[in-house]
Amino acid sequence: MNISKQKRPSKVVTPEKNRSYSEVVEYLDSKWHASLIDKSKETIQKLDKALGSPAEKMHALFVSGSNGKSLTINFTAQLLKEEGLKVGGFYSPHLLTYNERISLNNETIANKTFADLSNEVINAAAKLGLDPHAQDLLVMTALLYFKKNDVEVALCEMSLNGSWDPITICNPLVMAVTRLTSNEEELSSKDADLLIKEIMTAVKKDSWVVSADQSKLNLQIMQDMTGKKKAQWAMPIRKLATLSYPFEQLHGRCAALAERIAQLYVEHHATKNATFVANSLLVKPKGQRGRPTLEAKRQSELNPKKTIEHFWKETQATLPGRFELLNKEKPSILLDNSDNLDAFKNLLLGVRLLHYQHPLKGLTIIIGCEDNALHTQEFLKAIRYFFKKTAGSIIFCPLKKSPLAYDKAEDTWDVDAITNDVKNIKVKAKAAKNLADAYDIAKKSVDERQGLLVVTGSRSILNEYWDLKGIKKFS
Repeated sequence: MNISKQKRPSKVVTPEKNRSYSEVVEYLDSKWHASLIDKSKETIQKLDKALGSPAEKMHALFVSGSNGKSLTINFTAQLLKEEGLKVGGFYSPHLLTYNERISLNNETIANKTFADLSNEVINAAAKLGLDPHAQDLLVMTALLYFKKNDVEVALCEMSLNGSWDPITICNPLVMAVTRLTSNEEELSSKDADLLIKEIMTAVKKDSWVVSADQSKLNLQIMQDMTGKKKAQWAMPIRKLATLSYPFEQLHGRCAALAERIAQLYVEHHATKNATFVANSLLVKPKGQRGRPTLEAKRQSELNPKKTIEHFWKETQATLPGRFELLNKEKPSILLDNSDNLDAFKNLLLGVRLLHYQHPLKGLTIIIGCEDNALHTQEFLKAIRYFFKKTAGSIIFCPLKKSPLAYDKAEDTWDVDAITNDVKNIKVKAKAAKNLADAYDIAKKSVDERQGLLVVTGSRSILNEYWDLKGIKKFS
């Protein structure tokens, strides 16, 4: 969720009208000012009541953390859909269109439906004399969509600002935390305590709390706060889900967390019948726990049943921009929205794994960052170590101003400064005027058939890449 430093615009009560899809998008783009954020959450509460209280009975599962939230939701949605449930998804942020934030069984909401429901929410706000933030409008649009489609369970991405995130209008049955990191080193005890306290504001009595964080400090703080909330603590994630290579190493922990979220929901909240249990990947029928009998073994050999291991071997994330390999391009393009050190290190691991699988003949990484978050000593160390093991070069470029980035300065990071710092650690680096310039330079530097171009650093640079290719919406 973006926070703006701009002054609050004068309040305008919008008359009830039927806006086109493009007018809805324009309206939402104008509603990202920080001054519109209602930390009391009265705005979202009034909207919810006016629109029939869709949040009241919604079975909601929250995912929060520094990285991997969208991936975890995507994997959980695929697994719960496999279980036969109707699953809603609320993601944040989007890459190309607002539609990407709202899904039903991992299918993005259609333009007309999005426009119709957004109009209903915007007009309700106007009648109440409210001036909501874009996030309030998007949350209510998603909840309306879920209610009208009889969604059984809604997977919701929650920001690290849990005390005022409007999605907390819902009461989560499960709160999952991917991992908590900073751009320098591990979080201090004080910072971790503050961050986890923000997340845990959404947790209610008897909610389940589970995390894939690997920090003992973070996990202990979470467990202590879970006890104080009289919620229930689930064992943290240790093993990776068995995804296909190289995704087990990259996304295996997100997938394992997704499996635990789905399991907690199915075991404790889903309406189960005999057919559901018999076909479930997550629930074992009563009387069949432990070692199977010889007859059961024989029957399983004659009538093999799909297992959770089979499911993960056949499953990949379906989200664009999350280690998305476009291998039909010449040269191949790898798109990743890594915008912090932890995510960037994971990306470098992925590139190295691809290189082990099929040796690359030329590698260039194009980075465009929305602020100076990556310009740190830890980032430089990661770059230096990577290029010691893998030959290649790096290009830095500035970004265009995003409509959603009201909190960012007009200029992005100092491209010349970061380029010089990288050159000083003996890594081949260049500065480009913009992404188009960087892309042209990079294409000439690698083999057309076996080379790799990586575009990363932020969601904004991915938006620019697709704009460069003339793509306005994902099919």
